[in-house]
Parts: sequence; C-alpha cells; structure tokens
Amino acid sequence: MIAALLFAAAAAAANVPTAQIALDAHVVDRVAEVSKRDLPGDLLRRMMENDIELLRGKRSDGSYAYASHDRMEASRNAESFSIEDAKKSSRLELKGSWVYRLVISAPSRRMLVTHNRHVFIEKIEIEYLPEGASSSKVQTLDVNGWIEPGTSRNVDLEQIARQATARVYVHADPEGYGNIELALLEAKIFDNPDSPYADAVNSAKAIVRGVENNDIPSIRAMAQRLAGDLQPGGPASAGVMPSSAEREASPAGTGSLAPLGMTPAAPDIAAELQAIEDLLTGTEAERRQGLDRLHQLLRRLRR
Repeated sequence: MIAALLFAAAAAAANVPTAQIALDAHVVDRVAEVSKRDLPGDLLRRMMENDIELLRGKRSDGSYAYASHDRMEASRNAESFSIEDAKKSSRLELKGSWVYRLVISAPSRRMLVTHNRHVFIEKIEIEYLPEGASSSKVQTLDVNGWIEPGTSRNVDLEQIARQATARVYVHADPEGYGNIELALLEAKIFDNPDSPYADAVNSAKAIVRGVENNDIPSIRAMAQRLAGDLQPGGPASAGVMPSSAEREASPAGTGSLAPLGMTPAAPDIAAELQAIEDLLTGTEAERRQGLDRLHQLLRRLRR
C-alpha cells in the first residue's frame, strides 16, 4: 500500500500519465497480435517515442525530471554558406536547441572538381540560455585567422544551452569566394538509472527496437511488461501481482500481495526472459540491467 502511494505521488509530481501509457502498451500488444506483414511501424514507433518522453517527465522548458542532457552528439543542425565578399564582413547565423558545441568547417572542395578557398574568421559570438537559467549569456571568441579547406574548428559552450544562436563574422579570400559550414551539436539524452520509470522506459525502448526489426514476439512481450509495470499495484509500484489461487491462500483471504521473491508462473517467466533477451542486445547500461534481471529470476526460481 505504501509503495503504491509513493508510486502515485511520484507520477503526480512529474505529471507522468501512467494510465495513458499503459493503455498505449495494450494497444501496441493488440495491434502486434493481429498484424501479419502490415505492422504499422511508423505509428507504433511514434507512439512509443512520445511515451518515452512522457516517462522521462518532460517539462515545459524541454528539460526532464528523470533524464538529463550530456555532452555527446545526438544530432546536429548544420547549414552551408558561400562567402563572396573579400572587403566586407559577412555575419553567418545558426540557431539550435539543447546544444553544447559549435563546429565550423571548410570542405576541401566547393564543387566536384574545384578546390575550395580558405575563409577568414574574424569573430565568433554565441548567445545562449543555459539549462536551468532564466537569463541568457554571451560567449565571444576573437579568432582573426583563416580556416583552411579540409579543416574544422570546435567551440564548446560553457554550459549546455536550452536555446543558442551562433553568429560567425567572416570574409572571403580576395581571389574568390569560399564555402563554410556551421553546425550546432545537440546533446544526447540519458535516462536516470534511479528513475521510478527506468524499467518502463527500457521496455518502451525495446518495443521501438522490436518495431524496427519487425519482431512481433518481442514487441508483445515488452508491451505486456510495460502495461504491467504501470498499472496500479504492478511491478513498478508493488512487486509481482499474485494469482487468484495465491490470493485465496493468503492469510485470512485478504488478497495481499505476495513477496517479491515469489516464484513466477510460466507465462511470467517467458515474458521476463524475453525482456532480458531484449536488454542484452541493447546498450551497455541495458545489458547490465539484463544481467541483473537474469540473476534475480534465477534466485526466484531456486526458491
């Protein structure tokens, strides 16, 4: 009872719609069950990716209650520019969200056979709103040097930025125009291992991988696990739900929950093994979690 209340309180604090996500998992399970070669992969993937965002406790400013951004590239916003004026400074501008680095590069060639010319960089200015801050900052770097074809220059932001605008002041080679590319690298999202929804997030990620591989058994097993984790009194809040026979055998027929060490029924073992298999084919963190679950399952089966 206490665990269930704590689980509900955590959901309310982060505004995580667990009932909606559990319903989505049931929908995925049913769609996968009746699908043959017509699995609506794009739809299911979008549904699960949206649910992963919800399980992370996404806030209105784009940050998360149960995940954080780190300085690893998730994607990049890039744009190419042609610099033609050698006498007048040109201002190049690029905007991005949740970025941590500006990359300035010059391609070796500007066309198929024509070599690119170097470009003179005068100054770099990055105006950004740091994560968790209410006011913006400006980071300025005086360069006053050429960027040669085939080279690049990185400028790391002092803090990961919720929003950033990079301005690069340049002019061209007197002998002709040159090309230059600006890219803002977006930070990667990492899920907190101590999140109350860590298992649910991993199950949702496994569903996405199953959809990409058209692996119906994996999709169904993980969807059933996700729904079970998020139901009131489910594994995420109160351990394994006992069967009707076990509830009748409980003291005074109260229907109290069985202890976590209870030996699971055969269908539960199959679902758990499928979940472990999916985790063992994932990232290093997921593989560690899969090994932990395997050890826990073996301990329960030995009792």
